[in-house]
Amino acid sequence: MQLVVGKIGRAHGIRGDVSVEVRTDEPELRLGPGAVLMTDPASVGPLTVESGKVHSGRLLLRFAGVKDRTAAEALRGTMLIAEVDPEERPDDPEEYYDHQLIGLDVVLLDGTLVGELTEVVHLPYQDLLTVTRPDGTEALVPFVSRIVPTIDLESQRAVIDPPPGLIDPADAEVVRPDAADADDDEGDEGDGASDSGAEASDEASDGVSGETSGGASDEVTGEARA
Repeated sequence: MQLVVGKIGRAHGIRGDVSVEVRTDEPELRLGPGAVLMTDPASVGPLTVESGKVHSGRLLLRFAGVKDRTAAEALRGTMLIAEVDPEERPDDPEEYYDHQLIGLDVVLLDGTLVGELTEVVHLPYQDLLTVTRPDGTEALVPFVSRIVPTIDLESQRAVIDPPPGLIDPADAEVVRPDAADADDDEGDEGDGASDSGAEASDEASDGVSGETSGGASDEVTGEARA
């Protein structure tokens, strides 16, 4: 099975290095020295990785036979393709290859069918699962454990627990501005009562008030951070 594992970007320096947009979770394996990669367009490949390094957060590769900036720039935009055994699995049981996920049935916690997983979108900050619904519409589901608690390859399904509105915008929960204003008013009233209580406490005993107030603040802050 062929998988796209990277895309060649701009040339870097004068010795044939190129920047690479990584499209694999295992760059050390797929794009490491000695890796032989097919290309799209096919006419510029195959390419053998000669060396690689990370520079300013970018992966830089040098391919055998590419000796200068001109040759490196000619590769710009080329897709790098690796041959992968369909039965191969990532070492981490919580990780999956794209081809393992595409085609899975996507269901809710109660088993209701949502649609079919048709694409995995790799973004810098997270991965998204494209779910195509029976009516042809699509929904993007963040691939995080809170929203996608179960991937069952044996049953060929992905179980999701989406927040309201993620799959069907009509189900989104809307907070009315007047309700938010009311909450703010209640908060202001609460602040006033607290200040009054603090003043009364200060008048009664500065020492006791300081210890009690400090202890309560530490406890609340600790819970909020957790």
